[in-house]
Amino acid sequence: MTTIEANFDGLVGPTHNYAGLSKGNKASIHHAGNLANPRQAALQGLEKMKALSELGFVQGVLAPQERPDIATLRRLGFTGSDSRILSDAAQQMPAVLAACCSASSMWTANAATVSPSADCADGKVHFTPANLINKFHRSIEHDVTGNILKATFNSPDHFVHHQALPSTEYFGDEGAANHTRFCHEYGAQGVEFFVYGKEAFNQRSGFGRHSLSPQKYPARQSLEASQAVARLHQLDPDKVVFAQQNPAVIDQGVFHNDVIAVGNRNLLFCHEQSFVGQGAVYESLRRSCGPQGLHIVEVADQQVSVGQAVGTYLFNSQLLSLENGGTMIVVPSECEHEPAVWSYLQSILNDASCPITDLKVFDLRQSMNNGGGPACLRLRVVLNDQELAATNQQCLIDSQRFLTLSRWVKKHYRDQLSEKDLADPLLLTESRTALDELTRILNLGSIYPFQH
Repeated sequence: MTTIEANFDGLVGPTHNYAGLSKGNKASIHHAGNLANPRQAALQGLEKMKALSELGFVQGVLAPQERPDIATLRRLGFTGSDSRILSDAAQQMPAVLAACCSASSMWTANAATVSPSADCADGKVHFTPANLINKFHRSIEHDVTGNILKATFNSPDHFVHHQALPSTEYFGDEGAANHTRFCHEYGAQGVEFFVYGKEAFNQRSGFGRHSLSPQKYPARQSLEASQAVARLHQLDPDKVVFAQQNPAVIDQGVFHNDVIAVGNRNLLFCHEQSFVGQGAVYESLRRSCGPQGLHIVEVADQQVSVGQAVGTYLFNSQLLSLENGGTMIVVPSECEHEPAVWSYLQSILNDASCPITDLKVFDLRQSMNNGGGPACLRLRVVLNDQELAATNQQCLIDSQRFLTLSRWVKKHYRDQLSEKDLADPLLLTESRTALDELTRILNLGSIYPFQH
């Protein structure tokens, strides 16, 4: 039986805007208040999906959230018609309205943690939506995320869908952005690597086993959340490794592990300052991976600084296995414009001992300006033949689906969107009309509150 790793990218929603909602994410804060282009953002994402599909990779798409989120505004005490709610929220709590219009669900690396059937005791693929409790604008996503995942992976014979963890900082869960799986073949049992920022129940040690915690920006993922997901997914404890993020790099803008480390198969590509006790982390991974070993490509700070890595999202890249045995790295175009980063990438491509053999660059400027690169945009799902066949086929990208979705975007999305536009009742109507049509295109059923 063939087993592959599919990438499911988030489709950018109609309300894509730059509200600067994410403290700790430098790009998000830096571009706050700028005009956004939802249409261009969605088309840039679709172009990446199409290109990878044409290269032979299995590529899927996940639908965006309903925004503006009127249901959440009603829970917060706003009443009357939908247009009245938008108007009152804009006048009384504009920051809350912006949060309820966020299109951040495009970054599906935060949608959920996924464990392949080969790793789970019951032989099924497990999904746990992330509660994203650290940021209000993302904490309101997980119910609909669960609906989207259930509609995309809708066979109970192959897929298990869990509830998000309790919505408290003690179990703060940021999904696959802090999770990597190592294996030698996708279909064999692998090692699941969870990276956390704090130990929430270990108050005396300053939210960290080593009495280390970030001083400037919050640590979002708790050890307890990662442990809970591992239990829910029925993982073998001997095939699970937990590591703490380096708090010093969190304070430099590494809000998730996927900003400073990425892995695929038996390859870990990371910065030398990624983890607390980095040498011990490597040893634990190698021991769990067994005699076939783990290939680690570590980037020294002298080669690429943490600041340069954050500014270009060098590590927020995709590592994709090629049929010839090599590995392709997918990076944003920002990497081309930073001499140190581009020089480093050329050096590894010319290094015969490095498993990274190919490079592909994408223009993802609209997403990058809001704080998300190639790795943020995709959720990795390992599927065998039967599981792939049981997946909603309308959510898989091919040339026809690309054309259909591109036409849909051009029909419904605005060219420009500013913060003041978020209170426009026409934007709500446009968004709901678009999403209602999308659910038919992708055969998702009624997944949004407005459809019930």
